[in-house]
Amino acid sequence: MQVFVLFSLVASTFFQIAGLVPCGYVQALLSNKSAIYFAACGLSHCWDMKTIDQVERIEWFIPWQALIQARNDINNSQCFTLIFQRSGGHGSTAATAVSNKNCSHLASTYCALAILKMVGYNLSNINPEAILKSMRKLQQHDGSFVPIHFRAETDLRFVYCAAAICSMLDNWTGMDKEKAKEYIVRCQSYDGGFGLVPDSESHGGATFCAVAALQLMGFIGEDISPNQEVIDMPLLVEWLLQSAARQSGDGGFQGRMNKPSDTCYAFWVGGVLKMLGLFEFINKDALRNFILSCQSKYGGFTKFPGMKFPDLYHSYYSFSALSLLGEPGFRSLYVELGICSDCNG
Repeated sequence: MQVFVLFSLVASTFFQIAGLVPCGYVQALLSNKSAIYFAACGLSHCWDMKTIDQVERIEWFIPWQALIQARNDINNSQCFTLIFQRSGGHGSTAATAVSNKNCSHLASTYCALAILKMVGYNLSNINPEAILKSMRKLQQHDGSFVPIHFRAETDLRFVYCAAAICSMLDNWTGMDKEKAKEYIVRCQSYDGGFGLVPDSESHGGATFCAVAALQLMGFIGEDISPNQEVIDMPLLVEWLLQSAARQSGDGGFQGRMNKPSDTCYAFWVGGVLKMLGLFEFINKDALRNFILSCQSKYGGFTKFPGMKFPDLYHSYYSFSALSLLGEPGFRSLYVELGICSDCNG
């Protein structure tokens, strides 16, 4: 089966979630920034999002950035009003009070900024100083980040979100890069991959977050030189090449040892290989065939082969992996930020 055979159905999935067509699925996810990010990024692999009515799209997102009620709120409050909220709706206004149940969140902020970059919006118009000052208060003493300003988990996902936010805003005052680097280094496991937290099992998604964050922060380059002393690069390369060699009979990647192949890891593991110049060592045809075996007749992609209904998350990462593979009709990807290359200008 070729990608173009069901391409229109795949595209329709993203269009529905983007709110361009009415659907019950859309209503359930409409207030979720991550869902809108997956839809917008999925579409951007094939279309220039800057051609979409920018005013209409921007006016829908900007009211979800909470206002600073006073200048000194940045320094003496919980600061949860300073970055993009986790959810909101068409009825939201910038003056609406933000409650603890609908607070700002690092992942939501990353998603919102990525979408704004995709449509060509000038990020200097969204009060980046407030975002960065608020975000800095989320960094913990060990260099990790919590995603919200009260009681939350810490792991590499949020270190990556912080690095991506600073990179997109072209301003690194929002984090202590040295502390963040030290935390990432502590997350490298004995086998070379990275766990979500120190002393945990190596994981494809965590490894992506670690390598992408280190590259965005400028601590490692786009090569596998053993002279890079920040992390144990030879051990990481060994783990990655073992991952490539573990392309099972279905051609997909595992996120962890002894787990089934999953379409999202075609990007998470494939993306790390791409960032470090190792992508040529994989069986590209086998990976492509695995991804296509997960394409649903309803449009979009599933997590595993044989599943009936697609989901937005795995559809987006399947598209991202096809972009890495150079599929005709797909735009090139700036892997570290998870957006198309020409969106990062």
